Amino acid sequence: MLKRYPATEADPGVTRQVLSETPDLMVVSFRFDADAEGKPHSHPHVQATYVRSGRFAFTVAAEAFEVGPGDSFVIPSGATHGCRCLEPGELVDTFTPRRDDFL
Repeated sequence: MLKRYPATEADPGVTRQVLSETPDLMVVSFRFDADAEGKPHSHPHVQATYVRSGRFAFTVAAEAFEVGPGDSFVIPSGATHGCRCLEPGELVDTFTPRRDDFL
């Protein structure tokens, strides 16, 4: 069943939009303005991130790296992570299980 979700402001310069979800899985688009940040945080969900566009500096569990279009990586459950947008772009994140706090 097709369901549409509204875009919301996640942080200054960051827009979050749920694309699809079930109790076991969620797909979410995050659009970033240049220099916007995803503040460091952690959660019990496993997260896979795909860089659709832009460039980002990430820190995951104290490891720093840069990513660009086509890159993807997994963030383990409980790992502290955050990012800064170097060039405006979009991240597509999947979470398992679903992030109920995003609904």
